[in-house]
Amino acid sequence: MEGRVPEDLAVVVDADGAIMVWSDGARRLLGYEPAELLGTPVTDLLATDLPESTRRHAADGRRWAGEVALRHRDGNRVVVRLQGTPLRDARGGRLWLVTGTVPVYTAARAEHGTLPLWDLTLAQLPVPVAVYDRDARLVAANEIMTEVMGRSEEEMQGLTLWEIEPNPPFDTYDRLQREVLRTGEMIFHEEHSKAPGETRPHAWSMFLSPLKDGAGAVQGMSATVFDTTEQYWSRRRLAVLNEASLRIGSTLDVTRTAEELAEVAVAGGFADFVTVDLLESVTLGDEPGPLPPDTPVTVRRTAQRSVLEGCPESVVASGETTRYPVGTLPLRTLGTDRGARHRPGDPELREWLSASPGRAESVSVSVSEYMIHSVMMVPLRARGVTLGLVHYMRHRTPEWFSEDDLLLAEEIAARAAVSVDNARRYTRERRTALALQRSLLPERPPELAAMDVAYRYLPTGAGADIGGDWFDVIPLSGARVALVVGDVVGHGIQASATMGRLRTAVRTLADVDLAPDELLTQLDDLVIRLDREEGPEARGAQEASGQVGATCLYAVYDPVSRRCTMARAGHPAPALVTPGGDVRFLDLPAGPPLGLGGLPFEAAEVQLEENSLLALYTDGLIEAPDHDIEVGIGLLHRALSGPAGTLDETCDRVLRTVLTGRPDDDIVLMLARTAVLDAGKVRAWQLPPEPTAVARARKMAGEQLAEWGLSEAEFATELIVSELVTNALRYGGAPIELRLIRDSTLVCEVSDGSNTAPHLRRARVFDEGGRGLLLVAQLAERWGSRQTATGKTIWAEQPLPAGM
Repeated sequence: MEGRVPEDLAVVVDADGAIMVWSDGARRLLGYEPAELLGTPVTDLLATDLPESTRRHAADGRRWAGEVALRHRDGNRVVVRLQGTPLRDARGGRLWLVTGTVPVYTAARAEHGTLPLWDLTLAQLPVPVAVYDRDARLVAANEIMTEVMGRSEEEMQGLTLWEIEPNPPFDTYDRLQREVLRTGEMIFHEEHSKAPGETRPHAWSMFLSPLKDGAGAVQGMSATVFDTTEQYWSRRRLAVLNEASLRIGSTLDVTRTAEELAEVAVAGGFADFVTVDLLESVTLGDEPGPLPPDTPVTVRRTAQRSVLEGCPESVVASGETTRYPVGTLPLRTLGTDRGARHRPGDPELREWLSASPGRAESVSVSVSEYMIHSVMMVPLRARGVTLGLVHYMRHRTPEWFSEDDLLLAEEIAARAAVSVDNARRYTRERRTALALQRSLLPERPPELAAMDVAYRYLPTGAGADIGGDWFDVIPLSGARVALVVGDVVGHGIQASATMGRLRTAVRTLADVDLAPDELLTQLDDLVIRLDREEGPEARGAQEASGQVGATCLYAVYDPVSRRCTMARAGHPAPALVTPGGDVRFLDLPAGPPLGLGGLPFEAAEVQLEENSLLALYTDGLIEAPDHDIEVGIGLLHRALSGPAGTLDETCDRVLRTVLTGRPDDDIVLMLARTAVLDAGKVRAWQLPPEPTAVARARKMAGEQLAEWGLSEAEFATELIVSELVTNALRYGGAPIELRLIRDSTLVCEVSDGSNTAPHLRRARVFDEGGRGLLLVAQLAERWGSRQTATGKTIWAEQPLPAGM
């Protein structure tokens, strides 16, 4: 802030730099009473270092004059023009008398009548003017030029610019002067720098013009300098506004958008420290409600940026929350449509600081240490809704915020607010879509005896445009387990809904214990029906539109036989890692994608060693914008060939290795390490197709349960075995096999040579049959049947007795 120097300003400083005299004019200028300052160092009043020319004159004991930035009692910065006159005390020590500047150049010569009107005009021009001879040595300079240079005309006469000020950018000025003297052509030059007699940088427009005699010979040159700081700042504001329109809103992320707002303001030199506080509801993607007039508001420091590394000025860390108390300046500004300019000494700011003792102490330290002298608060509003508040502060930039700066800040905030609101809406839609998608996927792998499973799911779609990738782990009868990985064509909520329906269908078909190829056939029919219902011409459609489709891989692993049966529908083939570390991709029949119809699916069977590793995945893992599928498969092969570790470690290693860039599609990776059911937990018997087999089966089952220590389950198990074997003898045929499996449950299986599926029915009073399966269903926790290569298997599960 430019300060007007009182006429009676006078300060006396002793040789040690302590204040001896403090006049009433000094009190009015800076607000300090004499009793507060007498005996204190005068340097405590400096807001910035003295200009270099002033320091040099003071060190030499010579009179000096120039701009000085002082600290007002209320914390503001005051820039005034002062002059210091050296004095001597009674003992010969040096004193300094500091007063306001008084024009001396014009007055001294005018008293002697030596200046014609033309000279008076040049001397009193309100712009700096200097004249140089043919050797680029100063001949004369007007009063404004001596103030800018911080030296009197007598000190500079006969010297070149480089001799007057041997520091950049005066080497450039000296070179340009000699160019003018050599060519006789005028040069226009612009510079933004701090002059020796100034406390802050200015924008200077310089006209370096040759001075020619009547014959056209160059006799010297003149330098006319114009202060174009306002125009400079106008261009800077326009550049910041242009940069804001290009950079803010490059992503649909609330935090990143707020960071871009802070970065643009600081990087463009508009502010030295910027903070962005958003309402907590905005950071979560929720719709912000109206601000209650008599309730404190909690905001989250979403972004902050400073010209100083680490934002040391900040009293709230990024990501933390803070409160705007009722009636304080930030809360009042938050509820308005306009921003406001303030200085640290303003009563409203003091009131806000005093509302929190901790904030008052920390902010006061920040203001005094970093000399924050100008503050703007601008609300972020979009579509009539308040989103947050932006604080702009200056401490390294001497100029305080002007009305034009406030208009620019409001324009930037208005543009940024729209981007923040778009990002907020995006966050809400994406969160809703992801919540829907995750609700349709398993939360955690089940506890299985057949294998250990780990998986990773990475949704990478933009906004609600998430994909339809899915996976599942389904426990089956006989301690078997089914692994499913699929990918619905397309993206968005519709793809997620289709994915959910397909996953439910797979689980339902898996409960029926269909073979993998048969399950895919049924799933193919379902996709065709969904396509007819959901396609663009769904109403009354007789043929599939092709808009709904999917790929799928379905595998069933039996830990007793170690056989894994797989079938796929247009899905990438799984990878197999042997216990010895060899990696190969299984050669399975490809099969058509789901939704085409009319084409068969084929199943393949693989014998797996114990501790084999199966890797199932969607194409998003191996496809990438920067390489083709073959490269992705090679990266996956390399990742799986790495050192053995836990399944979670292997998942992470695969993702780190294969994902060389940001994927364009959702990714599912599922790893399954196979186990073999202990032979001591499985017992099987071949039964003859004769009635005596029933009693024999009951006896063998009872003995086995006694050996396992499951005598409590003997009665129910014998009844189940009796009914299942009887059913096989009556309705089935050879070969008949009884198998008991002790896993997390007790499983009883009876296989026969007939593929006729049993049906549960309720027998009437005089019916001879129909009660066997009903009895099994009442004794068992679960029961069912499945088709085999030679017939069918009927199974029943019972919970193990407590403590077993």
